[in-house]
Amino acid sequence: MFCEEHAGEYNRGYDYFEGLTKEEAEEREANERRDFSGYKESAHYGWAGSGDGSRSRDEMHALDILGLESDSTFEDAKKAWRKIAKETHPDVNPGNADAAKAFQAGQAAYDVLRVAEERREWKG
Repeated sequence: MFCEEHAGEYNRGYDYFEGLTKEEAEEREANERRDFSGYKESAHYGWAGSGDGSRSRDEMHALDILGLESDSTFEDAKKAWRKIAKETHPDVNPGNADAAKAFQAGQAAYDVLRVAEERREWKG
């Protein structure tokens, strides 16, 4: 077993096409692209979000809970969360179990979107 550093050192000079002519190397590459092209194509279906792959399934569900469209901004999410919180907060609706559930769902939805926004900002 190699550690990551030594595995990288070992593989640094490795040439997958070593010993093949240019034509043989091109043929092998074309065959591999053809044989495995279905994997790349199916990656599109992993997105259950906005259609452009910018939002996860959880983010889309959170937007739905907040009553927002898929192209809404994080500022829209903040406004929607504040509105829901004002209407459903347990201090405003003492003893109302439905309001408490709505408040918790709104909080969870906002948290999902907040974390996703922080991740996007962090990645730059």
